[in-house]
Amino acid sequence: MSNAVSGLPVGRGLLYLIVAGVAWGTAGAAASLVYRASDMGPVALSFWRCAAGLVLLLAARPLRPRVRPAVREPFGRKALRAVVTGLGLAVFQTAYFAAVQSTGLAVATVVTLGAGPVLIALGARLTLGEHLGLGGAAAVVGALAGLAVLVLGGGTATVRLPGVLLALLSAAGYSVMTLLTRRWGRDGGADAASTSVGAFAVTSLCLLPLALAEGLVPHTAEPARLLWLLAYVAAVPTALAYGLYFAGAAVVRSATVSVIMLLEPVSAAALAVLLLGEHLTAATLAGTLLMLGSVAGLAVAETRAAREARTRPTPA
Repeated sequence: MSNAVSGLPVGRGLLYLIVAGVAWGTAGAAASLVYRASDMGPVALSFWRCAAGLVLLLAARPLRPRVRPAVREPFGRKALRAVVTGLGLAVFQTAYFAAVQSTGLAVATVVTLGAGPVLIALGARLTLGEHLGLGGAAAVVGALAGLAVLVLGGGTATVRLPGVLLALLSAAGYSVMTLLTRRWGRDGGADAASTSVGAFAVTSLCLLPLALAEGLVPHTAEPARLLWLLAYVAAVPTALAYGLYFAGAAVVRSATVSVIMLLEPVSAAALAVLLLGEHLTAATLAGTLLMLGSVAGLAVAETRAAREARTRPTPA
């Protein structure tokens, strides 16, 4: 039903989400290189990521083919969607960075990305009427188990309550963003490109005062390298990835979206092994296989459900 409204097939939406999840996973490695090349802080990096991503999306708009939406979206709802999505994105990113600073990368990642699918599955059931089913619930549990094994396998994590609470706040912001994208996608008229532009504009405005307080312009001995890294962060895991994410999240069930986006830590772990010289441990391999199996299972189930919905006879 939802893909008929938006015009995007569910299979292509799943592909968009997979590419977005893998692209998001490269942001962490790029950010670590930014930190090595300069004294830029996480909030300033998040601001420049969104602001530069906004500029890239605006520059690319004239190149996009003009497609008349199936349903014309009222300006008031378009503005509301931009504000709410942008606020959700700002809370998601900023609270996550703060959680990492408070309780460490491993715990912050597990709590944020682990709580996200649970909150989204409950929210989709209560507000969208989306049933996860036993198979879907098993896939979510398998994905969360894989996430825990992948990120906590080293056994060096330290749990601090303030950091856990910030990570839960981050998960709440991500959940609201995902659920509302799905709801507006089902209703029709929501364009992924305009959603990304509006969200980045609002997020940039929200982060600007925090970035100014932290230090907006970094000091660096390698300005050319820093600019290339910032350009990559703005282009691939931001402008491209969020555009694909908003398009895919509009046509795919919310719980499936949240599990597919767990490809982010899988991608980050693969980059750490291939490019940063980290060792492939048994925990990394086991967690990756668990998560990939869960993502594949949910993707197959989503495609089958969409195919059955298309072939189901319409009642007279």
